[in-house]
Amino acid sequence: MLLQSLPMLSLLGRFSALATPLGPPEQHTISPHDAPTSPQGVSTPFFASLERLARLVDITYCVGTTGVSPPFSCASRCKDFPSLKLERTWNTGVLLSDSCGYIAVDHGEDRKTRDGGILNFGPAIIVAFRGTYSITNTIVDLSTIPQEYVPYPAPDDGDGDGQQPEHKCTNCTVHMGFMSSWRSAREVVLPALKAARERHPGYPIHLVGHSLGGAVAALAALELRLSMGWTDLTVTTFGEPRIGNEGLANYLDAAFGLKNKTAANTEKLPYRRVTHVNDPVPLLPLTEWGFRPHAGEVYITKSELQPAPEDLRLCHGDNDPECMDGADSEDWVTWAWGALRRQKKGEVEVEIDIDGDEATVVARSFPARFKLWQLFFAHRDYFWRLGLCVPGGDPADWGRGPYNMSFGAIHDDL
Repeated sequence: MLLQSLPMLSLLGRFSALATPLGPPEQHTISPHDAPTSPQGVSTPFFASLERLARLVDITYCVGTTGVSPPFSCASRCKDFPSLKLERTWNTGVLLSDSCGYIAVDHGEDRKTRDGGILNFGPAIIVAFRGTYSITNTIVDLSTIPQEYVPYPAPDDGDGDGQQPEHKCTNCTVHMGFMSSWRSAREVVLPALKAARERHPGYPIHLVGHSLGGAVAALAALELRLSMGWTDLTVTTFGEPRIGNEGLANYLDAAFGLKNKTAANTEKLPYRRVTHVNDPVPLLPLTEWGFRPHAGEVYITKSELQPAPEDLRLCHGDNDPECMDGADSEDWVTWAWGALRRQKKGEVEVEIDIDGDEATVVARSFPARFKLWQLFFAHRDYFWRLGLCVPGGDPADWGRGPYNMSFGAIHDDL
């Protein structure tokens, strides 16, 4: 399960500490004119949609273990989705590029809220990518050597007429392991997805992924949107790691219209990158290694389950200091320097120096990317604790009632 990822995060943390120059605490300068405030809280329908997709991506952890079978049956939460019909599953095996997931057709459903309202989930084709599960996935995660990103269809790919893609990505590099995982999955995913799309031409496509699956979903979405011209796409990832360099982040932002958008527009964007306070994975691979996040972030600010709509923050741009980026505002040496100097280890301290139009902020909390234990908690706590295909889901979810929007959860009774 996700236990296998601990060596990966530990190794990344050690390399980061070694790569950071020793010196006094680094100060981060923020201009109040360049850092708009991100709104706290989201609408009930938006929250309900994310919560539903979190349960759907949790089901991917049954692929490769107990399985998912037609019409839509598994040991986990499949019974929560009577409107879904399974198209196919895939598991590309035990090589370095293994990938797991499923494609299902969602014929749509209405759900009542406790206050008498109706939440409508329209029809869609669901493509769900599983997160890190096995030691093979861990090896893929460790393959952080960047390679040039070439949008599909590449001339040597054997797909299409061999022409260069219309949308080029200039100075773009991609995580080699994530790209390899998508290259393996696409041989199965694309034919099945095209067939489902032909049978249901009016159904939009929803790509969803957790952890490693979020990175693969991102690369799949770029191909479908740009190389294949499918514009009826919505992408939702949970705990997505960084997939490439700044060039690739800008490329994805432009492809999905994430650039120059205010945080208030995030609910309407076709790409939602959901992160969670203390989750180290969205901060990996490291900035020092040339990796950068992209925009579309929705930040869960509540550390424990269950979150409510008011616990979500709509973020601005690629590096909103009020969201995931702010949780990693300084490196290990900076944190240690401040902790030793003040003898307040683990406590949060913030110093603000006003100088003209600029505010200098020095945060002295433990950087999120070094909270390796959160791989078992924050990285999996996206509305539910994800990643274990057993009846009722992870034991952390046992005894929890259905989400009801009157207190931040959704009621399942019709």
